[in-house]
Amino acid sequence: MTVLSRYCAAVGILVGCLVTGSCADLPKGDGATNSGNPPRALNEWRSLAEQGFAEAQFILGRMYAEGQDVAQDYPEAVRWFRRAADQGDPRAQFSLGVFYDNGQGVPKDYAEAARWYRRAAEQGNPRAQNNLGLMYELGHSMAEDYIQAHVWFSLAATQGLAAAVKNRNRLEKKMTLAQILEAQILARERTTAQ
Repeated sequence: MTVLSRYCAAVGILVGCLVTGSCADLPKGDGATNSGNPPRALNEWRSLAEQGFAEAQFILGRMYAEGQDVAQDYPEAVRWFRRAADQGDPRAQFSLGVFYDNGQGVPKDYAEAARWYRRAAEQGNPRAQNNLGLMYELGHSMAEDYIQAHVWFSLAATQGLAAAVKNRNRLEKKMTLAQILEAQILARERTTAQ
């Protein structure tokens, strides 16, 4: 694990602790990760995940998804991502969307991918917003809808996601001016409603 990823994991844990107010045991898992002892880290994260800590469930899912200190195991990653996603973790929801979108560890299912992308997108996850925009643009599991695609690309673009800016600009070449204006109004309304 790189110094940057350790730092990001620690910051994520601290933020999660501040938000939930329940993290007496979480630093124990991060300490194991930083110790350079992968089996110990895995055991600590698994213990915390089994106790219901969404942050630990997400981290464990990511470890299995990436093969980080464990054998890569997509079904096991999906299992842990689902547990964190069911608790509202937008990163885990986005990850489940990707797994269903690509058929990794689960059968390919665009409707299920869209469902998870939407849950994360509505919480402001820019990558989920971008991917939901792609689902609307391509008509995967839903009617093709350039206006809704533009809305989701715009929301992600306002958060600085470069891919969303490119997707929105590309999509605008297929849209009428009236469609673009309607999408801009809808995106603005969604932003002010949050």
